[in-house]
Amino acid sequence: MNALVLGSVWVVAATLVALLPMRFQFLPGFALLLTAPLLIWRIGVEFGWLPALLGLAAFVSMFRKPLRYLVLRAAGRTRDEAMGRTSGEGVP
Repeated sequence: MNALVLGSVWVVAATLVALLPMRFQFLPGFALLLTAPLLIWRIGVEFGWLPALLGLAAFVSMFRKPLRYLVLRAAGRTRDEAMGRTSGEGVP
């Protein structure tokens, strides 16, 4: 199947996931997060680096908070630090 068709299906799926209540977004959102780099790579193979770069920019824009959290956790920050909380703002 064409990478642009798959990309369009991915965008529709991401839109539908965004309409779900937050507690139901985690599992499908994580699946979308994992499949996006493969899809962007496939678009790059079929259409070149510029469409892939635009897709990467859109991906990073949509998933900026989860990606920031994962990068900070990988860098050894605590969960509260990665979520941007100070010491007095902890969740009970």
